[in-house]
Amino acid sequence: MEVCVIGSGYVGLTVSVGFASKGNSVTSVDVDEEIVEKINSGNAPFFEESLDEMLEDTTDEGLLRATTDLKDAVGNSSIIFVTVGTPSKEDGTIDLSSVKKSAEEIGQPLRKKDDYSVVVVKSTVVPGTTEETVIPILEEESGKRAGEDFGVCMNPEFLREGRAVSDFLNPDRIVIGEYDEQSGDLLSELYEDFDAPVLKMDLSSAEMVKYASNSFLATKISFINEIGNICKELGIDVYDVAEAMGYDERISERFLRAGAGYGGSCFRKDVGALIKSAEDIGYPLKLIKAGVKVNERQPLKMLDLLEKHVGDLQGREIGVLGLSFKPGTDDIRNSPSLRVVGELLKRGASVKAYDPKAMENFKEVYPEVDYCDPEEVLNSEATLIMTDWGEFEELDYRGKVIIDGRRIEKAKETETYEGICWS
Repeated sequence: MEVCVIGSGYVGLTVSVGFASKGNSVTSVDVDEEIVEKINSGNAPFFEESLDEMLEDTTDEGLLRATTDLKDAVGNSSIIFVTVGTPSKEDGTIDLSSVKKSAEEIGQPLRKKDDYSVVVVKSTVVPGTTEETVIPILEEESGKRAGEDFGVCMNPEFLREGRAVSDFLNPDRIVIGEYDEQSGDLLSELYEDFDAPVLKMDLSSAEMVKYASNSFLATKISFINEIGNICKELGIDVYDVAEAMGYDERISERFLRAGAGYGGSCFRKDVGALIKSAEDIGYPLKLIKAGVKVNERQPLKMLDLLEKHVGDLQGREIGVLGLSFKPGTDDIRNSPSLRVVGELLKRGASVKAYDPKAMENFKEVYPEVDYCDPEEVLNSEATLIMTDWGEFEELDYRGKVIIDGRRIEKAKETETYEGICWS
């Protein structure tokens, strides 16, 4: 199929590469000429496991190209994906300006098209957005009727940074919110080579699936961190508890790794947007809000443990291993490390830090940090482990003071070791 993907961030570029790898002809659209040039040369503008290799393959094979010409891309595509960002506003609502602009720009070339095309909203938007905001813009700009002259679907993404390519190619499920049956059928054809159940529903239900899923996972992490905090006080290993819990098929072992809290753009943004949407209709989400509060407090427990071992942080040299919010990505958005490093500096400590991929991004926020190799970080008076990169299992921790927020087994070899939720 001829596919157009508007936006080339984590979601957009992964979607573009993924569909191109299945033999579709894909055009990736971005307003940034430098990003377009990088994509066309086979280089991803950010780090994501396996993405560079697949991007190089699909561009070399002529299956994927990037452009700034949205009108041409839309005019030559039968399925148009909108994958632009929906960042949070200060009040927790999402900023729809990029989605609205994309809908306006899609509507213009849509006006000139004779064939039936489907516009697919893949950006994360609150329930009701596609039907109440996107469709009216498309109809006004195109002069056509949704469900008659063109189709509209909502197709939420469930990609984990660090595993986005694998998640796209091997999904747990494919959710299609359809405005009309013809729209859903055409989008289903695009997914026919994927080995996953296809769940069709209305637009708003599909939008809610993403928010409900992320809010549940975020709350599950906060839950096990609460249990971990109790276990710490009682001298219990929370990982033994979590392992036993995970054998219950109603619970499963996934997302039961207690630690320094979750980060990234999706959980915080999506949970915040759901909370705000619920408040707007007069239904406060008490359970989900409590989970958010647990996550906000969790990284600061690392500092409590640190001060227990080294005392006042004024003038002390502290190491930080791991800056990205999770391994496998260079993304630092809402990373617990941001909170911890900021607090270390505020309390008068100097900081040495290392991350395999995220140091350049982190340096833009905290240029005063000394970025160095992991061995030098470990020569600090004490070191905090904030991200569970695999290479951290290969370091020599003997004789070091280690406060571990991610359960690095090798770190336990030192005499002065303390886990955030375990001994």
